[in-house]
Amino acid sequence: MFERTVTQRDFDRFAALSRDDNPIHCDPAFARTTHFGATVAHGMFLYSLISAALTRRLGRGWRPLSQSLMFPAATYAGETVEVSLEPGEAGHWAVATHVRRDGRPVLTCEGTTQLADLPAATVRAAAAAERPPTGATTHRGLTIGDAVEATRVFTDDDLDEYVALADDPNPWIADRAAALGAGLAGRLIPGPLLSGMFSDLLGTRLPGRGTGWMKQTLVFLRPALPGEPLVARVEVVRLRPDKDLVNLRSTVTGADDAPVVSGESLVLVRNLAAPFCRPTTRTA
Repeated sequence: MFERTVTQRDFDRFAALSRDDNPIHCDPAFARTTHFGATVAHGMFLYSLISAALTRRLGRGWRPLSQSLMFPAATYAGETVEVSLEPGEAGHWAVATHVRRDGRPVLTCEGTTQLADLPAATVRAAAAAERPPTGATTHRGLTIGDAVEATRVFTDDDLDEYVALADDPNPWIADRAAALGAGLAGRLIPGPLLSGMFSDLLGTRLPGRGTGWMKQTLVFLRPALPGEPLVARVEVVRLRPDKDLVNLRSTVTGADDAPVVSGESLVLVRNLAAPFCRPTTRTA
């Protein structure tokens, strides 16, 4: 079992790396006004700890093919995160994180991830199935079809910071020579950074600051490399006002509009700091 005691400094570093400075993670005063009562870990920071544990368990380089994660409870600064992994068939792993409160384990993340059996860019996966928008048409300033985008080019420095923060020794991420030796075109941008592009959009723009990530299902369609312009997009496809929940289609495309990630996110909008404002496209 892999263990890590997480700190507010970890939350702040992941916020800077992912650009998701959602105040539920970074602003103790704001977080105290929410149902969380204190700042909580980014879901994708927990995913980075799961990824680090997988690297240690496998003892080799790897990359994700798909993942589905739920976050049934929050993880707070000062708690020790215990990562559990259970191998299945066809490269699937059951993954989970727990913390201990009052001597009892509390499940804070659970799901599955599938690993690609080859590193080469020719490995493909079926894109997540799209479904037509359903449910109410407006809620908290949100409307079906609302969408935002952001462009980002990851650098080697970003990957170095990920490796240091997550303590993930995956050689395909950490070492360009090892990645080239495995048949890749360069160091891999890790799954937590790719999906962290959604964390940025969801937690700061759509739905906005105060959003809580409840669940995500993603398919990683091809590797992405430092220096490649990537465009992340989230689009509202379902509103559930009775539960303050929103479903958003989540995609990342790369060079020549080639799909990199496809999936869907489920978020809680109970703690929104302000109603959603009409979208603009951001380049970073």
